[in-house]
Amino acid sequence: MTAAAVFAPARVNLIGEHTDYSGGLVLPVAIDLGVTVRGEPDAERIRLRSQAFGDSVVLDPDGSAGEPVSGWGRYVAAVASLLADRGRPAAGIDGVIESTVPAGAGLSSSAALDVAVALALCRAAAFELPALALAKVAQEAERRAVGVPCGLMDPATALLGRRGHALLLDCGTEEHRAVPLPSGLAIVVLDSGVRHELEHSGYAERRAELERGLAAIGQRRPADLTLAEAEDMARRAGVDEIPLRRLRHVVSENERVRRCVAALEEPGGPDLSTLGRVFREGHDSLRDEFEVSIPELDLLVDLAYEHGAVAARMTGGGFGGSIVALVEANRAAAFATDVKASYAARSARTGASFVCAAVDGAAVSST
Repeated sequence: MTAAAVFAPARVNLIGEHTDYSGGLVLPVAIDLGVTVRGEPDAERIRLRSQAFGDSVVLDPDGSAGEPVSGWGRYVAAVASLLADRGRPAAGIDGVIESTVPAGAGLSSSAALDVAVALALCRAAAFELPALALAKVAQEAERRAVGVPCGLMDPATALLGRRGHALLLDCGTEEHRAVPLPSGLAIVVLDSGVRHELEHSGYAERRAELERGLAAIGQRRPADLTLAEAEDMARRAGVDEIPLRRLRHVVSENERVRRCVAALEEPGGPDLSTLGRVFREGHDSLRDEFEVSIPELDLLVDLAYEHGAVAARMTGGGFGGSIVALVEANRAAAFATDVKASYAARSARTGASFVCAAVDGAAVSST
């Protein structure tokens, strides 16, 4: 088998934050930043090097190693092990990993890495899995590698993304479809410069708090309840204020996903004013109800609206990372420059910006 390159895109989530791991609705976009694995089959070992992530890793085809693996190699080992559990023949790969995704920016660089490695290993062994089955391998790899109880959204977006569209995914039923994005709007990602590592943030704590709220609604899904129904059930069950707030965010966020999709698919053209309100409400809920925003993200969202964004909110797991803004395409570059300058003037940090395009999901090409 010849050498090949596997590209897996990063993602930016337009709306639907912290809903995926409770079987809720999300609306992410696969973007033209991502992780590429270039290599050729190796009969004996997995040998991968990376300037982007640093160092190298050498493993047996099933992901085992003679000594503990650290850093990004943990993801590679977890993916290889999980694929072996699912019957992937023992075949290695010798290659390099490249990345254009800023780590810790909330754009899911780890899921892009998981998916790119998984597809490269599958190709080397002439082994195939359906897209969602492969996404579940990548999801479980995140848990096994670093103990982060992540949802299905990130790897599913890396595999199911479609050019010019967002992905409406029901993480409970796994139903999904493409939602067209307005051609006149650009996706601008503004990085706060505050790095986060979900394994060392409050991500797992927030999930545990939400689980206490979910216990009050039994077998019902948050996505199937109104906010009034969820609050009534939680209060009758004696749920404390903190898990109640986490539940309130998730239930209302599912409804915001529906409102956002309806605004994008409005028969007379996208309803931009509704998009702006829904994104703002989503950010405020993440700040006040789920408590995963930080002052730098709040500032960036305020600045985005001040500089004319149609819509803006924090994106990703929180505790750092980035915001996403929808901006008129013909002024996206100027917008990004202006917001960065204002951010630098009003904070002690220098941010970064990316004007992104919605792209297709992961793919293999010849090198």
